[in-house]
Amino acid sequence: MIDQLTPVDRAKYAAAHCAADFVQDGMRVGLGTGSTAAWLVRRLGARVRQEGLRIIAVPTSTRTAQLAREVGINVVTLDEARWLDLTIDGADEFDAELTLIKGGGGALLQEKIVATASDQMVVITDAAKEVRTLGAFPLPVEVIPFGWQASKALVEELLSSMDVMGRKSALRMNGDQPFVTDEGNYILDLALERIGNPRQLALVLNQVPGVVENGLFVDIADQVVIGYPDGKCEMRDLSSGTAEISHAQIDLGEVQNAFSDL
Repeated sequence: MIDQLTPVDRAKYAAAHCAADFVQDGMRVGLGTGSTAAWLVRRLGARVRQEGLRIIAVPTSTRTAQLAREVGINVVTLDEARWLDLTIDGADEFDAELTLIKGGGGALLQEKIVATASDQMVVITDAAKEVRTLGAFPLPVEVIPFGWQASKALVEELLSSMDVMGRKSALRMNGDQPFVTDEGNYILDLALERIGNPRQLALVLNQVPGVVENGLFVDIADQVVIGYPDGKCEMRDLSSGTAEISHAQIDLGEVQNAFSDL
């Protein structure tokens, strides 16, 4: 029931519920990975069952694909869909220009591929993820397992010439073993504290041998839907070059239970 949800869960549900209304019949939709995206997938599944909504979806992880199938959404690969009308995904941090840090769930590579293969990307989040300057959340960098320690050393070396405050990196672990992505790679989490020039950092990181992709999403997101615990949603559209803000309200009484993270 709604009284069992934390304020953050309510905010995530509100954002996902509002963003689900962007999805129209016949669309090809990219589905993100993470706790907020889980609410979205559940909501779209409900629309498929209750409204007869017809969509094909490209998930950004095996976890999202499994949940989407469970709730009745037609899942295909990106190669089968070829191009997408819309991708809806969460973020670990975002700033006023809708530059994002993503990858806390370990799916940054597929998330970036799917988002850039879409006409539009909508970010769903709670207000706590908005920051003036990116970097408090560790920046994920996906690396191939071969020579990962050499790649780590090279990444740390290049950080000395970047506009960042911290320069520590750590291999992400899953218990006593390295965390492994869907593509069989490892993730380095960079504790940068502040990223002064995300665009430059994103470009330079991807030049390091062994680095597959990084979690900075620059000039990819078009809109953000921010949810609040009382069911209100704030929608900001930067596609026109200016922040056009609108608001909506959803009924939190529709929530029957809290869904676990993907």
